[in-house]
Amino acid sequence: MSKGDALRDRTAAAIVDSAAVSLAERGQLVSMNEVARAAGVSRATLYRYFPNREALLHAMATTGVEQLAARVADADVPGLPVDEAVARLVRGFITVGSKYVALSAGGWVRTDEHPDVETLLTEPVRELFRRGIAEGALRPDLSPELLSELLSGLVKAALGMVAAGRLGAEEAAAGVVTVLLDGARAGARSPDRPGGPPLAP
Repeated sequence: MSKGDALRDRTAAAIVDSAAVSLAERGQLVSMNEVARAAGVSRATLYRYFPNREALLHAMATTGVEQLAARVADADVPGLPVDEAVARLVRGFITVGSKYVALSAGGWVRTDEHPDVETLLTEPVRELFRRGIAEGALRPDLSPELLSELLSGLVKAALGMVAAGRLGAEEAAAGVVTVLLDGARAGARSPDRPGGPPLAP
Protein backbone atom coordinates (compact mmCIF):
# COMPACT_ATOMS: atom_id res chain seq x y z
CA MET A 1 0.00 0.00 0.00
CA SER A 2 1.35 3.43 -0.97
CA LYS A 3 1.55 6.36 1.44
CA GLY A 4 -1.28 8.00 -0.46
CA ASP A 5 -3.50 4.95 -0.07
CA ALA A 6 -2.68 4.70 3.62
CA LEU A 7 -3.56 8.37 4.13
CA ARG A 8 -6.86 7.93 2.30
CA ASP A 9 -7.69 4.90 4.43
CA ARG A 10 -6.89 6.79 7.64
CA THR A 11 -8.98 9.76 6.56
CA ALA A 12 -11.94 7.57 5.63
CA ALA A 13 -11.64 5.69 8.93
CA ALA A 14 -11.54 8.97 10.88
CA ILE A 15 -14.67 10.21 9.10
CA VAL A 16 -16.54 6.97 9.76
CA ASP A 17 -15.48 6.96 13.39
CA SER A 18 -16.56 10.56 13.92
CA ALA A 19 -19.85 9.94 12.17
CA ALA A 20 -20.55 6.92 14.35
CA VAL A 21 -19.90 8.89 17.53
CA SER A 22 -21.96 11.88 16.40
CA LEU A 23 -24.90 9.77 15.26
CA ALA A 24 -24.82 7.69 18.43
CA GLU A 25 -25.01 10.90 20.48
CA ARG A 26 -27.53 12.88 18.45
CA GLY A 27 -29.19 10.45 16.07
CA GLN A 28 -30.26 11.33 12.53
CA LEU A 29 -30.26 15.06 13.32
CA VAL A 30 -26.52 15.21 12.67
CA SER A 31 -25.75 16.88 9.34
CA MET A 32 -22.95 16.01 6.95
CA ASN A 33 -21.39 19.40 7.77
CA GLU A 34 -21.28 18.47 11.46
CA VAL A 35 -19.72 15.12 10.59
CA ALA A 36 -17.01 16.92 8.62
CA ARG A 37 -16.25 19.28 11.51
CA ALA A 38 -16.11 16.42 14.02
CA ALA A 39 -13.71 14.52 11.75
CA GLY A 40 -11.50 17.57 11.27
CA VAL A 41 -11.94 17.65 7.50
CA SER A 42 -13.51 20.10 5.09
CA ARG A 43 -16.98 19.58 3.66
CA ALA A 44 -15.41 19.05 0.24
CA THR A 45 -13.13 16.33 1.62
CA LEU A 46 -16.06 14.58 3.28
CA TYR A 47 -18.04 14.50 0.03
CA ARG A 48 -14.99 13.34 -1.90
CA TYR A 49 -14.90 10.21 0.29
CA PHE A 50 -18.65 9.81 0.81
CA PRO A 51 -20.76 11.55 -1.85
CA ASN A 52 -23.97 11.29 0.17
CA ARG A 53 -25.37 10.23 3.54
CA GLU A 54 -26.27 6.77 2.26
CA ALA A 55 -22.67 6.07 1.26
CA LEU A 56 -21.50 7.13 4.72
CA LEU A 57 -24.05 4.90 6.46
CA HIS A 58 -23.01 1.99 4.26
CA ALA A 59 -19.36 2.53 5.21
CA MET A 60 -20.33 2.69 8.88
CA ALA A 61 -22.20 -0.61 8.57
CA THR A 62 -19.24 -2.27 6.88
CA THR A 63 -16.87 -0.99 9.56
CA GLY A 64 -19.26 -2.09 12.29
CA VAL A 65 -19.47 -5.63 10.94
CA GLU A 66 -15.69 -5.83 10.63
CA GLN A 67 -15.20 -4.62 14.20
CA LEU A 68 -17.79 -7.12 15.46
CA ALA A 69 -16.07 -9.88 13.49
CA ALA A 70 -12.77 -8.93 15.12
CA ARG A 71 -14.44 -9.20 18.52
CA VAL A 72 -15.79 -12.64 17.64
CA ALA A 73 -12.36 -13.78 16.47
CA ASP A 74 -10.65 -12.39 19.59
CA ALA A 75 -13.21 -14.03 21.88
CA ASP A 76 -11.68 -17.48 21.32
CA VAL A 77 -15.20 -18.95 21.39
CA PRO A 78 -14.21 -22.57 20.60
CA GLY A 79 -11.72 -22.63 23.47
CA LEU A 80 -14.04 -21.35 26.21
CA PRO A 81 -16.84 -22.91 28.28
CA VAL A 82 -20.20 -22.07 26.72
CA ASP A 83 -21.34 -19.65 29.44
CA GLU A 84 -18.09 -17.71 29.32
CA ALA A 85 -18.08 -17.64 25.52
CA VAL A 86 -21.63 -16.26 25.43
CA ALA A 87 -20.73 -13.58 27.96
CA ARG A 88 -17.63 -12.56 26.02
CA LEU A 89 -19.53 -12.36 22.74
CA VAL A 90 -22.34 -10.32 24.26
CA ARG A 91 -19.89 -7.83 25.78
CA GLY A 92 -18.30 -7.41 22.36
CA PHE A 93 -21.64 -6.96 20.62
CA ILE A 94 -22.79 -4.36 23.15
CA THR A 95 -19.48 -2.47 23.13
CA VAL A 96 -19.28 -2.21 19.35
CA GLY A 97 -23.02 -1.98 18.83
CA SER A 98 -23.39 0.99 21.17
CA LYS A 99 -21.06 2.91 18.87
CA TYR A 100 -23.04 2.04 15.75
CA VAL A 101 -26.51 2.00 17.30
CA ALA A 102 -27.65 4.79 14.97
CA LEU A 103 -27.64 2.29 12.11
CA SER A 104 -30.70 0.55 13.52
CA ALA A 105 -32.47 3.73 14.67
CA GLY A 106 -35.20 5.11 12.50
CA GLY A 107 -35.16 2.11 10.21
CA TRP A 108 -31.53 2.53 9.15
CA VAL A 109 -30.63 -1.16 9.26
CA ARG A 110 -27.48 -1.68 7.24
CA THR A 111 -25.38 -4.46 8.72
CA ASP A 112 -27.11 -7.12 6.59
CA GLU A 113 -25.65 -5.47 3.49
CA HIS A 114 -22.20 -6.85 4.31
CA PRO A 115 -21.64 -9.85 1.99
CA ASP A 116 -19.96 -11.93 4.71
CA VAL A 117 -22.17 -11.09 7.70
CA GLU A 118 -23.53 -14.64 7.91
CA THR A 119 -20.05 -16.19 7.96
CA LEU A 120 -18.44 -13.57 10.19
CA LEU A 121 -21.16 -13.08 12.81
CA THR A 122 -24.17 -15.35 12.57
CA GLU A 123 -22.56 -18.73 12.03
CA PRO A 124 -20.04 -18.50 14.91
CA VAL A 125 -22.90 -17.74 17.31
CA ARG A 126 -24.98 -20.64 16.01
CA GLU A 127 -21.98 -22.94 16.24
CA LEU A 128 -21.49 -21.93 19.86
CA PHE A 129 -25.10 -22.80 20.62
CA ARG A 130 -24.79 -26.11 18.74
CA ARG A 131 -21.79 -26.96 20.91
CA GLY A 132 -23.62 -25.97 24.05
CA ILE A 133 -26.51 -28.26 23.18
CA ALA A 134 -24.21 -31.14 22.20
CA GLU A 135 -22.24 -30.81 25.46
CA GLY A 136 -25.41 -30.73 27.53
CA ALA A 137 -24.84 -27.17 28.73
CA LEU A 138 -27.90 -25.79 26.91
CA ARG A 139 -31.43 -27.08 26.52
CA PRO A 140 -31.93 -29.40 23.54
CA ASP A 141 -35.50 -28.17 22.90
CA LEU A 142 -34.24 -24.73 21.82
CA SER A 143 -32.60 -24.78 18.40
CA PRO A 144 -29.34 -22.90 17.69
CA GLU A 145 -31.26 -20.80 15.17
CA LEU A 146 -33.88 -19.80 17.75
CA LEU A 147 -31.24 -19.03 20.37
CA SER A 148 -29.38 -16.86 17.85
CA GLU A 149 -32.52 -14.90 17.07
CA LEU A 150 -33.32 -14.49 20.76
CA LEU A 151 -29.79 -13.28 21.44
CA SER A 152 -30.06 -10.79 18.59
CA GLY A 153 -33.33 -9.45 19.95
CA LEU A 154 -31.97 -9.11 23.49
CA VAL A 155 -28.85 -7.31 22.27
CA LYS A 156 -30.93 -4.93 20.14
CA ALA A 157 -33.19 -4.09 23.09
CA ALA A 158 -30.20 -3.57 25.38
CA LEU A 159 -28.52 -1.30 22.84
CA GLY A 160 -31.66 0.81 22.69
CA MET A 161 -31.47 1.31 26.45
CA VAL A 162 -27.76 2.13 26.27
CA ALA A 163 -28.41 4.69 23.53
CA ALA A 164 -31.17 6.26 25.65
CA GLY A 165 -28.82 6.52 28.62
CA ARG A 166 -30.93 4.14 30.69
CA LEU A 167 -28.20 1.51 31.05
CA GLY A 168 -24.42 1.36 30.91
CA ALA A 169 -22.79 -1.02 28.45
CA GLU A 170 -21.56 -3.42 31.14
CA GLU A 171 -24.94 -3.51 32.86
CA ALA A 172 -26.71 -4.08 29.56
CA ALA A 173 -24.37 -6.94 28.61
CA ALA A 174 -24.81 -8.59 32.01
CA GLY A 175 -28.57 -8.38 31.66
CA VAL A 176 -28.57 -9.98 28.22
CA VAL A 177 -26.34 -12.84 29.38
CA THR A 178 -28.43 -13.47 32.50
CA VAL A 179 -31.77 -13.53 30.69
CA LEU A 180 -30.52 -15.67 27.82
CA LEU A 181 -28.58 -18.24 29.83
CA ASP A 182 -31.06 -18.54 32.69
CA GLY A 183 -33.69 -19.53 30.15
CA ALA A 184 -31.46 -21.60 27.85
CA ARG A 185 -29.30 -23.44 30.35
CA ALA A 186 -29.84 -27.20 30.53
CA GLY A 187 -32.17 -28.02 33.41
CA ALA A 188 -34.26 -24.88 32.98
CA ARG A 189 -37.88 -25.94 32.90
CA SER A 190 -40.36 -24.96 30.23
CA PRO A 191 -43.83 -23.75 31.32
CA ASP A 192 -45.54 -26.24 28.99
CA ARG A 193 -43.78 -29.25 30.54
CA PRO A 194 -44.83 -30.98 33.74
CA GLY A 195 -43.07 -29.42 36.70
CA GLY A 196 -42.44 -26.15 34.89
CA PRO A 197 -43.10 -22.80 36.52
CA PRO A 198 -46.72 -21.64 36.46
CA LEU A 199 -47.83 -19.20 33.83
CA ALA A 200 -48.58 -15.68 34.99
CA PRO A 201 -52.28 -15.08 35.59
